[in-house]
Order: sequence, then structure tokens, then C-alpha cells
Amino acid sequence: MAGKGGQDRFEHKRIAITGAGSGLGRELALSFARDGWRVAVTDIQTGRARRVAGEVNEAGGQAIAQTLDTRRDEDFAALSKRLVEEWDGVDVFVNNAGVSSAGTVVETAIEDWDWMLDINLMGTVRGARAMLPLLRRSRGHLVNTASFAAIANAPGMAAYNVAKAGVLSLSESIRGEEHANGVGVTVACPAFFATNLLESFRGTNDRQKAMVRKLMERAKISASDVAAAIHQAVIDDRFLVIPGRTARWQYRMKRLSPETFFDAVLKATRSFNRS
Repeated sequence: MAGKGGQDRFEHKRIAITGAGSGLGRELALSFARDGWRVAVTDIQTGRARRVAGEVNEAGGQAIAQTLDTRRDEDFAALSKRLVEEWDGVDVFVNNAGVSSAGTVVETAIEDWDWMLDINLMGTVRGARAMLPLLRRSRGHLVNTASFAAIANAPGMAAYNVAKAGVLSLSESIRGEEHANGVGVTVACPAFFATNLLESFRGTNDRQKAMVRKLMERAKISASDVAAAIHQAVIDDRFLVIPGRTARWQYRMKRLSPETFFDAVLKATRSFNRS
């Protein structure tokens, strides 16, 4: 649902993105750069952040690069300090960095649960806590990257589902809490699309990683498509973004007929969960 949308509310055009050194984060950085924004490109890998910062400058934006590990509060504090000192704040902040995994509740090691929740969920919490004071000043916008996994909750992806469902729930909570402060919130729930997320993949068997790779290769939407949908949602002040016609149809199916959706999920993931 649209809110106080419009390009005019972002007078200074300042955006910071985590995990922007590759994949969806990179595409978001370039999308906003082409629209003349200043982009803070952050990534756990310094070299990647600097490379994408160069691409942002070439695309028409103005970039700064910052090393950021979403598990470290001090990294977010350093970014916040730099944004204030160099840009006098920020208008849009994107919690995008994340990792992937597969495995059932029983099969997934507790260490992998901790790893997944620390990065994908608590990393988003840390980012929100660090940046919301700046977004309140600019009456800006927070974007959290969840996943269609937060809606589908397919078997065999338990830790990932829970982390992304937490991001979806967190986003809705923040939306209500920050409404009076003039801060908009968008949560993106894309289905599979080609990205480098498998670089950090953890699974309990090789079949799972192969199936995820196959689903990415078959995807009808790209990282660029997802970035464009998120960019437009920020401008329009829309909360929930589900890129792709098929995923939106599946979302409606789950709302209207949960049992039909459950049966479809079981059928679609039968081979994925076979040991």
C-alpha cells in the first residue's frame, strides 16, 4: 500500500547499502546511482566494496566505500559516524547483506542456526538500531531484504526460513513504531533469482545446494529486476515487495487457500528434501 511516496521527499539523495559488493546489493547501488544518488557501498569484503563504488561513480552517482560486517555493532557505528561527517546523514538505508543455508530442524547444527540468525536476522536488527536515528532526522526510508522463504516456509530450509520470517516480522514492527517519526519501511521478499548467495551456502547434503542452484538458474527474474522493484517501492513508499508475477500469485494462493499452497510446496520440494 502506498504512503507518502514521491521522489521529492529525498532532497539529498543519500543511500547506504550493506552487502553491496555483489549480487542484489550491487544492482541496488547501480540503480540508485543512475538516478543521481550518493551511495555508501558497504561490504564485508573491502575490495568488492571499492570496486562497486567505482562502478557507482561511472554510472552517474557519487560513492564512498566502507568495510562492514553485520555481526559487528562497531562497524555500523563507524558507518553512521562517517555518514554524518561526510553527508550530514542518510535518506535511505538498506539492510541487504545475508547468507544462505538448507537443512531440516533436526539436521541443522546449532552452530549453523546461530550463524544464520546472527547474520540474517540480528544483522538486520543491528542495522536498524544504528540507522533509525539518522532516518528519523531525514524522515527517510528503511529497506530490509527478506525472502519469499519467509512466506513459503518450505521444508528443508528451516534456519533460513526462520531468519527471513523474522526480518519480515521485524519490518512490520518497525513500520508501526516509526510511522509517527516519518520513517518509511520496505521489506523485499523475492523468490529465487541468480545471485552469488551460494558462495556462503551451508547445507546438510550436496543435493540441497544443487537444487538451489537449479532453481536460481531457472528463475525468470534477475537481480536487476529485483533491484528495480525495490527502488520503485522506496520512491512510492510501499511496504511489501514481492517481485515477479509467479511469486505474487503464490502469495495470494497462500492467503486464500493455505492447504492448497501447502500441498503445492510439498510437491515442489519433494526432491529437494530427499536424502
